Amino acid sequence: MSVETANLLESDLSKFDIGDYNAGNKWKDVLWYPFNYLIFNSCIPWPSSMKASLLRLFGAKIGAGLIIKPRVIIKSPGRLTIGDNCWIGESVWIDNLDDVEIGSNVCISQGAMLLTGNHDYNKIDFPYRLGTIILDDGVWVGAKSVVCPGVKCLSHAILTVNSVATKNLEPRKIYSGNPAVYIRDRKITD
Repeated sequence: MSVETANLLESDLSKFDIGDYNAGNKWKDVLWYPFNYLIFNSCIPWPSSMKASLLRLFGAKIGAGLIIKPRVIIKSPGRLTIGDNCWIGESVWIDNLDDVEIGSNVCISQGAMLLTGNHDYNKIDFPYRLGTIILDDGVWVGAKSVVCPGVKCLSHAILTVNSVATKNLEPRKIYSGNPAVYIRDRKITD
């Protein structure tokens, strides 16, 4: 038997266990699903103010001026904090098994994904590996980009279209690629 074949036989997803992961209030999560599906992940352009109120009702901390476009998926409102004047674009997925903290004046463009969870592929039971995502004030996550577990995007950093942030993004810098690398400084003018 080759080493590759032996390694394949060592994975056993039937042994998966969430470990010490705590999903929070299960009843609140169950009640959240229809709202997420019918209001947030709908193509109907429900008012952003209504969506913000629903998020607050389910435990999210939401500032003023939030704009949420259609077809957005938010896994757990109780693990979500959003500052003032933020934009969440169409088809954004906030897969927050862990906390997601979004500052003020943050733009998350169409199709972007914030993924707080992954799996430890080195262990037979494929357990969760979780990490908080923090997007500081003024961050822009480009369309179809991915922010991975545990990543901090510091003040006014940009992750360009179709890029993957696997490490922290420094303030006022622009990152691109998979994995995302620094390409130049961000200069903001009047």
